[in-house]
Amino acid sequence: MNLTRFSDYSLRILLYVALQPDNELSNIESISRVYRISNHHLVKVVHELGKLGYLKTVRGRSGGIRLAKPPEEICIGEVIRHTEDNWNLVECFDEENGFCILNPMCRLKGVFSEALRAYLEVLDKYTLADMIVNRQALQKQFELPLS
Repeated sequence: MNLTRFSDYSLRILLYVALQPDNELSNIESISRVYRISNHHLVKVVHELGKLGYLKTVRGRSGGIRLAKPPEEICIGEVIRHTEDNWNLVECFDEENGFCILNPMCRLKGVFSEALRAYLEVLDKYTLADMIVNRQALQKQFELPLS
């Protein structure tokens, strides 16, 4: 299972923003520099994370982004469900475009469905807070002030 870049970038942005001391504002330029990802890509992701309710954006000269809710309330599985656009692990999952001559009798589809459910169940066990328990090491890596 591969995540899209959009989901990957979403998690990276949330991680970076969650590490800000005292919920200070972050900005796309800093995130772009740390991860070596283009601003253009990050703007789209930040916009979507704002629409989904994970980020709050503050406009203006001294604006930026911050988490819209505490890290403990941001479920990793939920983020992935919102940011992934295609759960077709195999061709037969795509009911409109998939065609496989084995579809009527194949048992693999059920196995892959079970695996996908298990994958998401594991992600549902974790929150953004779980991803930042090593807060000071991450802040040091990102060259952020330690909190």
